[in-house]
Amino acid sequence: MHIELVIAKTVTAALGVAIAYQAYRGYQRTGSDPLQYVAVGFVFISVGAVLEGVLFDVVGLSIFDAGTIQTSVVAAGMLCILYALYGGNKELDRPGTEE
Repeated sequence: MHIELVIAKTVTAALGVAIAYQAYRGYQRTGSDPLQYVAVGFVFISVGAVLEGVLFDVVGLSIFDAGTIQTSVVAAGMLCILYALYGGNKELDRPGTEE
């Protein structure tokens, strides 16, 4: 793997973990379930950022299989974040706004 790609993937993973950590800290302070889902989602996305290269170079999977697994992990993270935004924030619902 090229060193530039390794550096870029490492930076991407580090940023994702930093965001996940901050979201988790927010969850601990407030008890807000959506923040917990955001934290979990960013962990999945961060792992997915480096997973394809590891599966391809280290484990020896085909680029197709490694890419499929990586895309699935990132999609799971996005689903967690989407749930936090739309399905997991019941405490943000205002009384009297139901239709």
